[in-house]
Amino acid sequence: MTSLAPARSAGDAPARDAAPDLSFLLDHTSHVLRTRMSAALGEIGMTARMHCVLVKAAEQERTQAQIAELGDMDKTTMVVTVDALEQAGLAERRPSPTDRRARIIVVTPAGAAMAARSQEIVDRVHREALESLPEPTRTVLLDALGALAAGHLSVPDDASAGVRRARQ
Repeated sequence: MTSLAPARSAGDAPARDAAPDLSFLLDHTSHVLRTRMSAALGEIGMTARMHCVLVKAAEQERTQAQIAELGDMDKTTMVVTVDALEQAGLAERRPSPTDRRARIIVVTPAGAAMAARSQEIVDRVHREALESLPEPTRTVLLDALGALAAGHLSVPDDASAGVRRARQ
């Protein structure tokens, strides 16, 4: 069967707004930052998720479910992460004093030392990224991202419930 529509060539891309591709810019820089963070934390045998769990558990008494929510982790990922922390002697699960079904994540002394080391690494990676920008730009970037995260982009669309998040 012959098509009556003319063949499309590479130069026939749909017209787009002249504005920069915000999705690409945010995705690309976030991806590169995550890979740098992963490599830096990997040098001390940590992952970003392990760091997140240790820091959130050290801040105050929290259940496994509360930390999973704060770290945007699904239940399975959280269980695997806490299992790894327990196996390394960095954290342990204890029954919640207020809900017998829940488990509190408690950071061990070794875990507290590791959380301090990993926080230094996280701070360094963030600092290096920000220091690559001129000073006035850093403030503008952080203010703008903070405003988006607290405002227009603070909550996913309802339609996103069926969309899979990118692996981190």
